[in-house]
Amino acid sequence: MTYSGAVKVGGPANVHELADLMISKVAVGSMNNNAYLLRCRHTGEQLLIDAAADPHTLLSLIGDDGIASVVTTHRHGDHWQALADVVAATGARTYAGRYDAEGIPVPTDVLLDDGDTVRVGRAELTARHLVGHTPGSVALVYDDPHGHPHVFTGDCLFPGGVGNTWKDPEAFASLIRDVEEKLFGALPDETWVYPGHGNDTTLGNERPHLPEWRERGW
Repeated sequence: MTYSGAVKVGGPANVHELADLMISKVAVGSMNNNAYLLRCRHTGEQLLIDAAADPHTLLSLIGDDGIASVVTTHRHGDHWQALADVVAATGARTYAGRYDAEGIPVPTDVLLDDGDTVRVGRAELTARHLVGHTPGSVALVYDDPHGHPHVFTGDCLFPGGVGNTWKDPEAFASLIRDVEEKLFGALPDETWVYPGHGNDTTLGNERPHLPEWRERGW
């Protein structure tokens, strides 16, 4: 099946097969959150990004092999509703941004700072701290050694703009700056973007619109 990144609540996962990593995307919950299961193709180890809602769906996706870890991209409740159930069922190690962990009701085992490495089997992802949507949001960058990078952006970057900053000029200025410097400034146009809600995009598709986003202030 060709990967499109288009999923709907109650529908099947869409699977992006890379050389070393399999990425399964599902939509869960009343806010159509995306959850991503990453599986190392060499070791079988798995990592979940955002146990957002509907633990039954997530645990069915995870399967009998379990997960070694689960990363919560930020503190907003729609991104961790199923976290307690998933951790209880799997014993997974929990990761979150240092400045958002206090807002997540499941204890965080590993606090992430900008540039930290998160491993799933032989694959490595780099945490990028993006401030503005929340104080401690993190994106995860997988720089595929056999292709282009892939970035899981939580609610910090979507097709058409950065995440909600609730008309706070300071928060918007911070988020657009971090997204420009740490994502657009560091990664090529081919970089695939997996957001916390909705369809995927690429940095190349969004890059021409950065001046427009700055002009409108959201």
